[in-house]
Amino acid sequence: MIPYGRQQISEADIQAVVEVLKSDFLTQGPAVPAFENAVSAYCGADYAMAVNSATSALHLACLALGVHAGDYVWTSPITFVASANCALYCGAEIDFVDIDPLTFNLSVQALEEKLHRAEQSSRLPKVIIPVHLCGLSCDMQAIHRLSKRYGFRIIEDASHAIGGKYRGQPIGNCRYSDISVFSFHPVKIITTGEGGLALTNDPDLARRMALLRSHGITREAAEMTREADGPWYYQQIELGFNYRMTDIQASLGLSQLSRMDAFVARRQQLAEFYRQNLSGLPVTVQNQPGDCYSALHLFVIRLQLGECEKSHREVFCRLREDGIGVNLHYIPVHLQPFYQKFGFKPGDYPQAEHYYAEAITLPLYPDLSESQQMQVVAALRDACFAKY
Repeated sequence: MIPYGRQQISEADIQAVVEVLKSDFLTQGPAVPAFENAVSAYCGADYAMAVNSATSALHLACLALGVHAGDYVWTSPITFVASANCALYCGAEIDFVDIDPLTFNLSVQALEEKLHRAEQSSRLPKVIIPVHLCGLSCDMQAIHRLSKRYGFRIIEDASHAIGGKYRGQPIGNCRYSDISVFSFHPVKIITTGEGGLALTNDPDLARRMALLRSHGITREAAEMTREADGPWYYQQIELGFNYRMTDIQASLGLSQLSRMDAFVARRQQLAEFYRQNLSGLPVTVQNQPGDCYSALHLFVIRLQLGECEKSHREVFCRLREDGIGVNLHYIPVHLQPFYQKFGFKPGDYPQAEHYYAEAITLPLYPDLSESQQMQVVAALRDACFAKY
């Protein structure tokens, strides 16, 4: 089976982890701040908070921005459920903005129209969470412009997008957002085994996320309610969480980071091979605007079902039967049973639902070979046209 995604672990990665295992620090040691500093420097952001998952980073980002009961948070329906769940964790109400049919990202036009309606009914969002699907940046300049007009804050869910660029600058620099979030799950661009990271240029947001990721505990004298009893002293001043990343994870991330640009360049190469060799098949691919350089975490096609002899499900299942480990990113969040309890229903976000009816994620990872890609293309051709 050719998987849709796969990590690449080198001997250098293994040695980096072994060195930590032999050191005095397995959890909170020097590797975590070193990793944070390296990522913030790469992206051009002032502060970085490494955590145990991107879900935790999204939750901390919402908390740092003061999201609570009575607030509204909007995101894309085409994303992993964590992009919406993070608002619910804070007691807020979630809503969605339909996608652009070409980029598969949150539609700026749909966002602007929804904001106009929300202003009239006094239901404007406190936070918008644009999702950089597949590693392709949303139109952040346009979203930022709307934030100034309507007064919302922005969390970039850049879980797919480390190593990508927008308007010539690294994704994650927070030029057009308050906080950006990365994921380091094994199939992402780089991995820490499991982990995430939040970036910001705001020192107050950084301090709050740092506090909340570790039980709400501080050792800073300025934050304490009274003078310390001694050098051992700490205070819990808020109800926080155990969302910390370990030195073991951070050491792997640091090693992987040195190859990140090569990983993304290889993904670009693989994607171009697909684009050339999929011509003539009844599929379309994600549009890549000229001001974007996608990290290409995923390569998603959309079947042109009017030109395909098989159904979406038949094509998907045939590919799996032929040893191609395709996947589907994602089931629209508003169609999940849990979210339908809030009143969401089929038909609410038609572009997202059309996407779901046509999308298939093809294999894409740095070690994928040309012969394997040709196998994928041949299997897709057979799945679209061959008789069972």
